[in-house]
Amino acid sequence: MSRTWDRAPPDASPTPSCGYHRSDRRFRPFHRQADAGGRSDPLEHPTVWKGAARVSVLDEIIDGVRADLSERQARVSLEELKERAAKAPAAKDGVAALRGDGVKVICEVKRSSPSKGALAAIADPAGLAADYEAGGASVISVLTEQRRFGGSLADLEAVRARVDIPVLRKDFIVTSYQLWEARAYGADLALLIVAALDQPALESLIERAVSIGLTPLVEVHDEDEVERAVDAGAKVIGINARNLKTLEVDRDTFERVAPEIPDHIVKVAESGVRGPHDLIAYANAGADAVLVGESLVTGRDPKTAVADLVAAGTHPALRHGRG
Repeated sequence: MSRTWDRAPPDASPTPSCGYHRSDRRFRPFHRQADAGGRSDPLEHPTVWKGAARVSVLDEIIDGVRADLSERQARVSLEELKERAAKAPAAKDGVAALRGDGVKVICEVKRSSPSKGALAAIADPAGLAADYEAGGASVISVLTEQRRFGGSLADLEAVRARVDIPVLRKDFIVTSYQLWEARAYGADLALLIVAALDQPALESLIERAVSIGLTPLVEVHDEDEVERAVDAGAKVIGINARNLKTLEVDRDTFERVAPEIPDHIVKVAESGVRGPHDLIAYANAGADAVLVGESLVTGRDPKTAVADLVAAGTHPALRHGRG
């Protein structure tokens, strides 16, 4: 499956058509932003994918993410983040947390979404995370994107201080600064979305994440993105059933795409889990874990809801299970 992806020459100029093209399976030149000394660093300034698969919703979200990121970078230097990350407890093993018997449950702290708008106020994200942990969750996912999802790094920090299980920073990560933020505020895993990054940026961010102790959860939406994720070295791949163009959920996406992922890689089903029946369907299609957010934050008893999912994930009738 491995292939060599094209990289731009050092003097490549920006082009609106850069990105991955299925017709020739190549990357056209991508823009590498230069620092004051004229050097380019794809780790600090990875280019967002501008190919045909980019969609307006994703464009708008990432534009907002970059604007907010610039403000944070003006307040907190990368060196300060690195110092804070160095003082943080060692990151927990995200891969190990998602392996083992049964289907693991990743539970999300999520106030709103582009598809549904406001979901829940969640005045106490740490308390909600504690309920998830008490219900048997294996990982807590914390949205930190503010404009569309109502999250923050403060939420991440509060959750990390309250629970003992691994914590995922879920955001639209496009630079290594955000990875350092994730570690500095206590994350053990970080989401990387294939559709938002060109191949060199994806590879660089995975490498940087691993080097600082983070487990990358690499999100895909189709077979081509699976190939890119595998080639980039992903150990955990999440298949998002939500179409980034229409924002609709197609639960058949996982069953169609999962067979393209090698057995040694952890497979996470994202979106569309309304209850135990959906978890069982995903499990029987090969899921090692499911990520659940909306149904939990809008329900009356998240602890019991998580416990029901965990029980379904260990049911002996399931065809799938990783030992």
